[in-house]
Amino acid sequence: MNPERAAGQDPRLARIPPARWPSREEALGSRLFSPVRVGACTARTRTWVPAMVPWRANDEGFVTDDVLDWYGRFADGEPGVLVVEATGVRDVPSGPLLRVGDDRFVPGLTRLADVVRARSRGRTRLFLQVLDFLAVKRRPAKETWVRRFFKLRDEHRQRLARLAGGAAIAGLEDAALREALLALPHATLLAILDPREAEELEKGYRERVTDVTLPHVRDLPRVLPPLFAAAAERTRAAGFDGVELHYAHAYTMASFLSRTNDRADGYGGSVEGRARLGVEVARAVRERVGHDWTVGCRILGDEVIEGGSRVEDAAFHALALARAGLDFVSVSKGGKFDDAKQPKVGEAVYPYTGPSGHECMPTVKIEGGPFGRNLPISAAIRAHLRTSGCAIPVVGAGGINSYEMAERALHDGSCDLVAAARQSLADPDWWRKIELGRGADIRRCLYTNYCEALDQRHEQVTCQLWDRDMDASDPGRTGIARSSDGKRRLVPPAWAREHDAG
Repeated sequence: MNPERAAGQDPRLARIPPARWPSREEALGSRLFSPVRVGACTARTRTWVPAMVPWRANDEGFVTDDVLDWYGRFADGEPGVLVVEATGVRDVPSGPLLRVGDDRFVPGLTRLADVVRARSRGRTRLFLQVLDFLAVKRRPAKETWVRRFFKLRDEHRQRLARLAGGAAIAGLEDAALREALLALPHATLLAILDPREAEELEKGYRERVTDVTLPHVRDLPRVLPPLFAAAAERTRAAGFDGVELHYAHAYTMASFLSRTNDRADGYGGSVEGRARLGVEVARAVRERVGHDWTVGCRILGDEVIEGGSRVEDAAFHALALARAGLDFVSVSKGGKFDDAKQPKVGEAVYPYTGPSGHECMPTVKIEGGPFGRNLPISAAIRAHLRTSGCAIPVVGAGGINSYEMAERALHDGSCDLVAAARQSLADPDWWRKIELGRGADIRRCLYTNYCEALDQRHEQVTCQLWDRDMDASDPGRTGIARSSDGKRRLVPPAWAREHDAG
């Protein structure tokens, strides 16, 4: 199905802009396909595949054959830079997410680096995105929460006594009072809870970096710099070209940078205080790996949430991190827990379901559409860096799906490298096809977030444009790796190398 036509069939959807694809000669003379220095390495082109979590590691966090196939397939398209998914710096259970919190993970990551190097013919630089995250638990059933997890205090009894009809039950013993609370109208129960308790009941328990009464949260500024430094050292030992520190979205480091961080221990409050841990982590990593290896970060240009950080905060943080020794800044937007939709009972809150999530991964359903939507924030951050005398490259992203859009972003100062996640998922060869003058062969993303819906359910991520393509003409049909339910293929069909004379 033609994606432009598909999007145009529903007047509520933004129309995918038609694309003019360059000839091979034009592409080779473009800025998009010119080299750029990124720290200690040079990217052959300014094309960038950002981190995406495909849910293909095993439950112990090891690289699997499916992980190798996934990244090998992106490497076939020979992007300038390929960033491997968010990988945990701690050695703790985290489901089918990659980990780099112990030396035992290095051999698998080494195999991954070798596969990408071979499949890209040495043309793709490989970075590993590393992150830390705090506890997020599934939304409990109301009965379970009230009977097992609700910590009754005198304040609750006092609030209950002030409500109409509440005095009769406020003095009950704890067990009897819990049962009486369950019999109350839901709104009445919520009225006696603190805001955090109400959120825990309705969305599930979630730790914040401001929960300094919890010793492990209070100690994060002491614990995280050496954890990130060790993770970077292992990444270098595995043969990667660099590391991307994950300071974006709903995770620990982004939460320290956020305006919502009001810690009073020097690691919150003012913009300088909020930047402090990010700077200390960056310095620890740089000290551990030296200056002859690339270290960058991904940050939020705008949190979108009420009371959250805006582009001026991001510009300050980007400059502070650059001065701490980072080699690039990759800019994203939104994707926070704060405004996420209420999950179903038994499911965890997901940070891409509210307004901030919609701005992180905008679809054709959003007003104005996704196309280049987030480039103004990378442009503002880049301008601040340049006027401050800092020349590190800035990576821009957000609904980029054409040569002209990418080339224009590079020329107008929006960014120095162009990242495309969903379009690269739709067609991992799309950058290479443009470079070879074969743009008409590109499978263009529909921006419906079919892939994101799979991620939300922690299912193996695929694309609706190719995951049911089991055509007998596929040269690899006998060995097609399938999803757990056997219904979807796990990697896109190959683009035959005979198309590639380069």
